[in-house]
Amino acid sequence: MSFSKGVNATAATLTRLRTGESYCPFSGMCVTCLDGCPGLCEIGKSSVRGKEVLYPQPFGKTTSASQKDYPVDYSHFNILGTAVGAHGIEADPDRAIFPAVSLETAVGANADLKLNLPIVVAAMGSTNVAANNWDHLAAGAAVSGVGIVIGENVCAMDPNAEIKDGRVVHSPNLARRVKDFQEWYNGKGFIAVQANVEDTKLGVQEYAIEKLGVEAVELKWGQGAKDIGGEVKLDSLERALQLKSRGYIVLPDPTDPRVQAAYRAGAFSEFERHSRIGMVEYESFMARVEELRRVGAKYVFLKTGAYRPADLARAVKYASDARLDLLTVDGAGGGTGMSPWRMMNEWGVPTVYLQALLVKYLDRLAAKGAYVPPVAIAGGFTLEDHMFKGLAIGAPYVKAIGMARSPLTAAMVGKTVGEAVKSGKVPNEYKKYGESLEQVFIAASELKEKLGAEAFEKLPVGAIGVYTYFERLAQGLRQFMCGARKFALSYITRDDVTALTREAAEITGIRYVMDVDAEEVEEILG
Repeated sequence: MSFSKGVNATAATLTRLRTGESYCPFSGMCVTCLDGCPGLCEIGKSSVRGKEVLYPQPFGKTTSASQKDYPVDYSHFNILGTAVGAHGIEADPDRAIFPAVSLETAVGANADLKLNLPIVVAAMGSTNVAANNWDHLAAGAAVSGVGIVIGENVCAMDPNAEIKDGRVVHSPNLARRVKDFQEWYNGKGFIAVQANVEDTKLGVQEYAIEKLGVEAVELKWGQGAKDIGGEVKLDSLERALQLKSRGYIVLPDPTDPRVQAAYRAGAFSEFERHSRIGMVEYESFMARVEELRRVGAKYVFLKTGAYRPADLARAVKYASDARLDLLTVDGAGGGTGMSPWRMMNEWGVPTVYLQALLVKYLDRLAAKGAYVPPVAIAGGFTLEDHMFKGLAIGAPYVKAIGMARSPLTAAMVGKTVGEAVKSGKVPNEYKKYGESLEQVFIAASELKEKLGAEAFEKLPVGAIGVYTYFERLAQGLRQFMCGARKFALSYITRDDVTALTREAAEITGIRYVMDVDAEEVEEILG
């Protein structure tokens, strides 16, 4: 198998090839490497900037996703429709119309955590790109009635956090993030606070439950982008020393006098903060779940990443035994920019494969009569067809689709366009629609009516982008479901999609397109 030129040149790391499309297929290098080249490619830049080139650039301002073309992905499945009947509504052409499709879903051990749409915005942590857009994203999730998770490291990365005896007692940053959602909460959806190793040591979730009124918390084993802790850049010695004192791995060591001297001399300008990897163990996991419930957690979730199959089995088993309220499984590979670029591409089990394994494991639980936790599947889902396929291939276990990069994109674009409109500088792309928010954003008038004019004026403008994006997904998903004659999410089955290749069918157990309905066809024609 040959590699692509992306091995050695990609927009993610701002690298390119001197010879353009003429490259070595197995190394990704230019066909001729020229003495005198300043180093345009990944190898060349690495010889000058070293480990900096491990990460997508500009660091902290982008989100990133794998460029790798996996052998099987969701495009290798198609959605099936039918001309017969209707599920969840009277089979009447005047009633069985796509606006009548219900997209409401629920998670929680008692199915009491209601969502307007089957979407959970997966954890957004301490990266700049998430922090700078959080208020827009959280408000958008709240007014849309979906779930959203505050990611790892927020408290310890808060410069103004108060930590006493190794425990956080006040974090303005986390408090603001929670409030950004709660202020716009309308009875559907949820906000959860995630914790990694450092967060757990600092008692972040206890603080969120006891002081901030948070009801849902999420234990984190990993994510689809990486299987190590995340990195952020620190631009001052003082900040590096602060985070070192809060328990993080900081490189180079800011307490070393030689490192301090080198920094002051300008030998380097940034420190790196890294999180630790967790060590999963059954007894300590179960004890932590009970500990969180004792301090008042009403809902406890688990987020796991694209680890090897045995770890997915552990996640399923532990979530079942602990009767968790949501298990989010995140396939390779993408994220908010804290992951090494090559790791994003070459590590982990891709989402389709991971979901196929997940269904097998959940089937085994169900067959034994064990508790089966509600599941959210994540890992590259962005549009309504992706959502339908994720729900169908994972039926009946998948209750929601996890998304991160795409809602953040909607928030960022909504913020950029909305602020421009408010300042009277409508971007050229959107001038043809008008000059006001209600003219430029197609769902703004609907949202204004829903919230009231006064509240709408206070809404972070990027939230309009998130709401509008989710409304597009909702209508698109309703249309697919109407065509499949499924008028509520609970009616979607694995039989509503078909595999376009034998390999896709073999991996997932979804029926190959040429074999679909074979028995019914014989009955009809026989």
